Amino acid sequence: MLLERIRGIVFEKEARRQNTKVLVCGLNPKFDENLRQDFDVYSQFYPGTKTAALLNVAGLSTAVRQGYDIVHIFADVSQDGFIGGADGSTLSGTSLIQNCCDSGVKLLWVASSNPPGAYVNGFKPGGNRINLVMTIDRRGSHFSDFLRGLLHRMSLGKPMPVAWSEVAPQSSGHPAHAGLPDTIFSAGHPAAKFSP
Repeated sequence: MLLERIRGIVFEKEARRQNTKVLVCGLNPKFDENLRQDFDVYSQFYPGTKTAALLNVAGLSTAVRQGYDIVHIFADVSQDGFIGGADGSTLSGTSLIQNCCDSGVKLLWVASSNPPGAYVNGFKPGGNRINLVMTIDRRGSHFSDFLRGLLHRMSLGKPMPVAWSEVAPQSSGHPAHAGLPDTIFSAGHPAAKFSP
């Protein structure tokens, strides 16, 4: 009986370690309203969600190393694919992806609207195991609705590509497409799960 009780405690501690850690952060005060909106959505499904208003890429790099599963970031991305901080500091998208992978991040989401060419030019996953979402156009309130639907499914244990296909069906002309943000999704870690 004592051994069963001890095993139960060990199992409970292991289960707690599996909980998804989320960071919602921004590199410029102009994104504060969107940051708050997305933080509110994440915290509905992931109670331990943290938020940070960062002013430079050094702060971002330090934050990424804190062991998050999801990093949801607001930043301007230059045409050559560099993320810019409010202080003028920059980091290539590819370097950010590598930093995230080195720190165990399973999902990197650039949530601010940026031109598609900026992502194509500077966000190269290079075979790293990471899910990557790059936002082209948030499309106002549609973004929050989409994020809520996606996180709801992911928090129930569905892998992200499955949840994504349910919220954003891939068939052209599907009526759901009218209410979706414009994004690029690369499923580099398709089996990753994000429990609450």
